[in-house]
Amino acid sequence: MKVVLFDLDGTLLPMDQDVFVKAYFKELCKKAAPFGYDPDKLIQGVWAGTGAMVKNQGTKTNEDMFWDTFAGIFGEKAYADKEIFNDFYSNEFDLAKTVCGYNPAAKELIKKLKAKGIKVVLASNPIFPATAQKKRMEWAGLDPDDFMYITSYENSHYSKPNIRYYAELLENIGYDAAECVMVGNDVSEDMCASEVGIKTFLLTDCMINSKNADISSFEKGGYPELERFLFGL
Repeated sequence: MKVVLFDLDGTLLPMDQDVFVKAYFKELCKKAAPFGYDPDKLIQGVWAGTGAMVKNQGTKTNEDMFWDTFAGIFGEKAYADKEIFNDFYSNEFDLAKTVCGYNPAAKELIKKLKAKGIKVVLASNPIFPATAQKKRMEWAGLDPDDFMYITSYENSHYSKPNIRYYAELLENIGYDAAECVMVGNDVSEDMCASEVGIKTFLLTDCMINSKNADISSFEKGGYPELERFLFGL
């Protein structure tokens, strides 16, 4: 094992995803309202853009896929307002931190892996800009500079659970699947990494299993079990 790929939400950063999304949208709507964005329509627009990124088949970056979809709803002004949203992720987005948890074991594990010369990658679903990815890492007590690569909507052409997301990630970091391990809490989005040959570990602390899949065959558990699994490889 040379590289460990980590999911973020619910993995390195404990959270209830539904609670987080509500807090995130609340702050986003407050930010955008003075610029003419109706809250309900804004949320619908963000979900439409997110859906387009999830369905992206590599024709453009997730960033372009989102904004082209968003602008299809709000018109050309959306492109001009992009900086408003970028400013949100740099500032007001921090207010959503209050609904997230914190697990010091995440920071300690990253530290131990790096001490052994093992690379770490943030393999979070790239439906957020890099600014938002790094903010949530900081909420988890992590230093983004410790990671050799961070997936974001700027540098990705696919999203989870499309296995091409993992293929593109491997190509971008320059490692083979057999050299990597994927750690995540979402059965559908994270464990599918095994389909490209990446070993997986299901972190069960904030597990999401929306399809009620059989998880009996997965390596799984909390951080103590994860640490034993990684250092036993």
